[in-house]
Amino acid sequence: MYFTSDNWAGVHPKIGENLSRHSDGFAKPYGASPLDREIQDRFSEIFERDVAVFFVATGTAANALAVTVYDRPGGVALCHEEAHLIADECGAPEYFTGGGRLHSLPGPLGRIDTADLERQLQWFPNDALHAGQPTVVSLTQTTEIGTLYQIADIARVSAICREHGVALHMDGARFANALAALDASPADMTWRAGVDALSFGATKNGCWCAEALVLFDPDQARQMPFLRKRAGQLFSKSRFVSAQFEAYLKDGLWLEIAAHSNDRAGELAQVVSQSKRLRLAWQPQANEVFAVVDSKDAQELRDNGVHFADWVPPSSMDNKPGNQEILIRMVTSFATTDDDIKKFAALVA
Repeated sequence: MYFTSDNWAGVHPKIGENLSRHSDGFAKPYGASPLDREIQDRFSEIFERDVAVFFVATGTAANALAVTVYDRPGGVALCHEEAHLIADECGAPEYFTGGGRLHSLPGPLGRIDTADLERQLQWFPNDALHAGQPTVVSLTQTTEIGTLYQIADIARVSAICREHGVALHMDGARFANALAALDASPADMTWRAGVDALSFGATKNGCWCAEALVLFDPDQARQMPFLRKRAGQLFSKSRFVSAQFEAYLKDGLWLEIAAHSNDRAGELAQVVSQSKRLRLAWQPQANEVFAVVDSKDAQELRDNGVHFADWVPPSSMDNKPGNQEILIRMVTSFATTDDDIKKFAALVA
């Protein structure tokens, strides 16, 4: 029972088959092959407008390059205090920008509080030389604790960004899971709500290695080829990233996979809520389930083959773990089966 992360899962069979199908023959490198061009056009179709797409190896690279696109001297990027950008990127945004700064924002259940965002942006007036200048706000969809921004929430954040002249970036490591949960269109959840750049993650949702930075105004992308090359993120045989995206996006497979993992998470949460040995930390909204469990019970679960991650309780968490309790995270994926849920239910009954 592998619930540690959707990163642990392998490759969806249809994506693996498509990689094999494109493994023979020759093609232009560095994004110039016919397949690469086709997939870039496919992204524009999905988002219902012309977009600029840049493949990268990791979500870290996509996030760091997104901050770099909008960086200026003294630049400050704002994000939630628990966002991957500030908590799990090992300083990559600061490194890529060559001196940009990250500024953390509080907010309940992983979401930026818009009133606090407004207040903190006011701390950076245009003539505040010593404070620096805000350049971009980054929000995570789904958040680091599996919650969601509604489309109206994204639009409110965007309106504040526009008022203060800063860009809005979305870290979409689990972008498909958010779309499936909200039953929204890619356009409605991004540029129509005011998002300028998206880190489009597919690796967690069944791909082998397929991440992209999507810029919704191609005019803002003129320096990106150089920034990506400088960052060591320009693939030579990029057609193999395109081959993954080809299968991933065909016939809605990406949303089908996401819906499957979301549904399995809902079943897992129901098991937790019915157990006397665990309690839900909060209601899951996509494919991540957080639960509080006694340390001894957690070890017993591990001894019986259940894999999960220990998690630091969010600062805004109500009903925090007590003595001898821990917070754990369980993540479902395309590879999570009904049998996995049944086995887990039997262990915690």
